[in-house]
Amino acid sequence: MKKFHFVMAVLIVASMVLTACGGGAGGGGLKVGMVTDLGGIDDKSFNATAYAGVQQAIDELGVDGKYLESTQQADYEKNIQQFVDEETDLIVTVGFLLGDATKAAAEANPESKFAIVDFAYDPTIPNVLGLVFSIDQATFLAGYAAAGSTKTGKVATWGGINIPPVADFMIGFEAGVNYYNEQNGTSVEVLGWDTAANEGAFIGNFESLDDGRSITESLVQEGADIVMPVAGPAGLGGAAYCAESGSCMVIGVDTDWTISASEYTDVILTSVLKNMNVAVFEAIKSVQDGTFAGGLYIGTLANDGVGLAAVKGASDELNAGLDAVKQGIIDGTIAVR
Repeated sequence: MKKFHFVMAVLIVASMVLTACGGGAGGGGLKVGMVTDLGGIDDKSFNATAYAGVQQAIDELGVDGKYLESTQQADYEKNIQQFVDEETDLIVTVGFLLGDATKAAAEANPESKFAIVDFAYDPTIPNVLGLVFSIDQATFLAGYAAAGSTKTGKVATWGGINIPPVADFMIGFEAGVNYYNEQNGTSVEVLGWDTAANEGAFIGNFESLDDGRSITESLVQEGADIVMPVAGPAGLGGAAYCAESGSCMVIGVDTDWTISASEYTDVILTSVLKNMNVAVFEAIKSVQDGTFAGGLYIGTLANDGVGLAAVKGASDELNAGLDAVKQGIIDGTIAVR
């Protein structure tokens, strides 16, 4: 009985440790740890999409994967160090805001391997793979689709924080609207972002549904009937406003919102796909097969690193236009900037 109680105690402690880490599974092989950004693992967007790549590696490659959630920026360094101390084979950090903490840890631990989503180091760091995305290619298509779908002649975008990975969404969106106008003789207006001035509408965070709802309502009151939030879970506040008011449609980001936020399917025009799961899985696979190297992975329309989901209610003419624009971006005849 004493032995039984001891074994049970060990199992309970192990369970508690796993819960504290936020989750994990695998077959005890290659160890992969992911450090989230502030939205949390269940943000239905940025962190969740990245972790889907870890989960795929758990299922298909038999790795041992888990995550640590960051609830404040002060957690970044602590969470990364925990994985270093655990001799994790690949540490994946998620988001531009983890750039400094990841660099410091990588330089202090050159024998450890890292991958970071949405950050490119110049010069590159030998033991860090930057996972970056030409998201402006996909949002160019989204802007084109929005311009071809609006009834009011005004569309909008807003962001969480004005950092490059967020601004890239908005730059491409505005460019796509402008291209539609040039090709179709229209004058659809973009609210919430001005590339020339590098300024626009931001709420200052990625978490507040109330802030997301409020800024979406404000832009709709200015005349926009299609809104693209670039703010992780805060964007769902905008979707909620559109669903309740019936006055607008939203464009999802990072993942297909008709799947990750299916309760809002009726008001989702389309979604911009940043296939971080694909990039994270490939990084893990490279460690397992011994080909890992620092540098850059760049997700594009050509390699399916980014994309656009089906556009609700799109006419045959609009779909044909989107196909032509996509091909033009891939072959270089259409510039997204």
